[in-house]
Amino acid sequence: MKKVIIIGASSGMGSRIATDFARLGWRVGIAARREDMLKEIKNLYPDRIEYMAIDVAAEDAVERFNRLIELIDGMDYLLYAAGCGWMDPELDDASTAQTIRTNVLGFSRIINAAYKYFKSTANLHRGHIAAITSVAGTKGIGVSAAYSASKRYQWNYLQAIDQLAHQQHVNVAVTDIRPGFVDTPLLAPDRTYPMEMSIDYVAPRIEKAMLQAKRIAVIDSRWAVATTLWRLIPDALWRRLRLDF
Repeated sequence: MKKVIIIGASSGMGSRIATDFARLGWRVGIAARREDMLKEIKNLYPDRIEYMAIDVAAEDAVERFNRLIELIDGMDYLLYAAGCGWMDPELDDASTAQTIRTNVLGFSRIINAAYKYFKSTANLHRGHIAAITSVAGTKGIGVSAAYSASKRYQWNYLQAIDQLAHQQHVNVAVTDIRPGFVDTPLLAPDRTYPMEMSIDYVAPRIEKAMLQAKRIAVIDSRWAVATTLWRLIPDALWRRLRLDF
């Protein structure tokens, strides 16, 4: 029986993927800040899902993460699906700080803990670290500076972990999952977004990328083309573009 820990599973993409894996018979450990929402998800599959309230930015995050691993008796996969970010053209200090705490500090803390776990256990059976990042890491986006920068950080961190695993002969795969706009609570409900995708459309593609152990998966092909074009835009032209989503 496969075992997966999903960080950021109280709603949106993390919640959907948790129930998908539980339906397939996996042991699933779910974590987020909202314990009441985690309980509701566990009640859907009480024999297959365990939960732990974890604030990834808190000092006890790693301790609670390790306790969740014990609750499901091990971990084959980690999916880091937690995240926050805002359209913030005013560069609000509180919003910037919260984005960095969750997407940089919390992210690094959990990825490190998962790597150390697999380093000590995944000699015979490969472990797997996957994270939902974003196409926003492709370029610095002025109206969402902290978010786009934090996603670029996540890209580079996962690449570094993949290199470290190779150098240290740790049997772990690393998958960077980069979706475009997905209709989740992270998006403002009063806005329309280009090439927006539903959870029903995106979740199976994330799961497929995990199971196939892809190194990088951009979701979907339209966003793969768009981000390829973004990379070709010179900085002098990029600064003139108005990306007011």
